Amino acid sequence: MNKDDDVIICRVAGMVNAQIISGRLQADGISARLQYDAIGTILYSLTVDGLGEIRIFVSRADADQARSILAQHFDENDLKWDEK
Repeated sequence: MNKDDDVIICRVAGMVNAQIISGRLQADGISARLQYDAIGTILYSLTVDGLGEIRIFVSRADADQARSILAQHFDENDLKWDEK
């Protein structure tokens, strides 16, 4: 991923949220890069004037697809559980 061609796809509070979003994008073949200040590694959703904010970047070419993926909403009925 070329940093010069990256765009911010979203901003979140907390590393857990960022990892979930990054993982969702990567599951669909989109490479994501996280950028944060040191306080951004805190596991809790804490932001103070932008501190703790994590920015998620994708390549400009993948930006529209990434936005579309993140705009999807799922409920329990959409998930296929294999209960045995």
